[in-house]
Amino acid sequence: MAHTFEQSPGTAVSFSFSFTDLLAQAQAQAAPLEDEGILSLALAVEPLDPLLALDFLPAATNFRALWDGAPGLCLAATGVAQHLELSGPRRFELAQRFSQLTLGRLGAGSQPGPPQARPRVWLAFSFFDGPLQEGPQPLPGVRAVLPRWQLSRQGRQGWLRLQRRLGGEVTPRAVAEELWDQAQRLATLPPALPLAPAPQVLSRSPWQGAYQRAMGQALELVESGQLRKLVLAVRQQLLLDGPLDPRLLLEGLRQRQGGSCRFLWAQGEGGAALVGASPERLLTVRQGQLRCDALAGTASPGEPAEALLQSVKDRHEHELVVEAITAVLQEQGLAPRRPRHPRLARHGPLRHLHTPITAELRGQHPLALAEALHPTPAVAGLPRREAMGWLRSLEPFERGAYAAPIGWIDSAGDAELRVAIRSGVLRGNQLELTAGAGLVRGSQPEREMQEVALKLEVLQQQLNLRSNSAAAVVPG
Repeated sequence: MAHTFEQSPGTAVSFSFSFTDLLAQAQAQAAPLEDEGILSLALAVEPLDPLLALDFLPAATNFRALWDGAPGLCLAATGVAQHLELSGPRRFELAQRFSQLTLGRLGAGSQPGPPQARPRVWLAFSFFDGPLQEGPQPLPGVRAVLPRWQLSRQGRQGWLRLQRRLGGEVTPRAVAEELWDQAQRLATLPPALPLAPAPQVLSRSPWQGAYQRAMGQALELVESGQLRKLVLAVRQQLLLDGPLDPRLLLEGLRQRQGGSCRFLWAQGEGGAALVGASPERLLTVRQGQLRCDALAGTASPGEPAEALLQSVKDRHEHELVVEAITAVLQEQGLAPRRPRHPRLARHGPLRHLHTPITAELRGQHPLALAEALHPTPAVAGLPRREAMGWLRSLEPFERGAYAAPIGWIDSAGDAELRVAIRSGVLRGNQLELTAGAGLVRGSQPEREMQEVALKLEVLQQQLNLRSNSAAAVVPG
């Protein structure tokens, strides 16, 4: 069985890899591991689409996740080799410690392969450090998972990774055999993704009345100077005429949100699935280089691009975000760089003001920076502490994972965390959508209502749902 991978564009590396080679690699990696250590073993495979293969990876009912981003990196993960769940003010610190200890013990540093093949800890935070109210299944402040299976594709490269705790019947040979057999099964998958027709929306919950009341109070806080900005969100419940496959939502987002990063996080059999396409990067770390995105200010499809660039209100809202991110990075000992003027970024039919901010790391850990950055004024407000308090008071729902960091960190310290906006939570035949708008001095209530309505409508369209003009509005 021959395998190829490319380390960089135009540089192809080909090699033959047999089961004997894989077994020797497994035994060599297992030798320095402590008793019951986790063996992380990878194998080059044909560049299969992880979205297609997601439900064909074992243990998908336990945990499954997808990361479908630019420039072409797509990852699927299923099963749990090791995990962490907790709430509280130290969640970023403890997630950082978990990631460092878990990845540091894998003994995977000597494995061949490109960056996409590295083992990763997958991370999903909630917006607040813990739930406000104790529900039947409160969302923890952070969930961190080292998956059992990880399938990656980037360009013409594909890699399959298996991570198992050694002990008993789980020997290096058993891990090598399991990985080898699964690679053979994936090679027989069909080239297309068989999906059921998109369900129809039967009813939608109203949101306008509650949002108008909350927005009135929020604008008073802004106009009086108590807050410089507040990003107030709404939640809408959609009842569908049947259960919905999250892969169908992801396929719709892939077709309509090419410039965003698509994601899925589903944990526990029958549990909720978070799915979305985020245009906003909290941070990316590549070889010691940091990038953050300031994304604020929205134009509808009918507005000319120049109107957004010339809007005093939108430019002011955007500059608040840029200044806040820059100040946080400076407080962390970095020297951030930014272009002088924002540019326009198109994500589906919506356009936004966008300013990339870059810096060279000086030993800072990505999750320590994430803690300092979250939440940015693009999804919370200014001053941050006061805005967070008012969001707890004015929004009549738990934000949960909405607008929280989601992403991964790998064994080399590279990381990517997106802000989970343009997202929904799927529970059987119920889909929960959340969207918000930034309120600053000069905000016009009618325009903010239109922006939120547009974001909800666009998200429903891009999730590939069939619209029913006769769908009932259910009181709620």
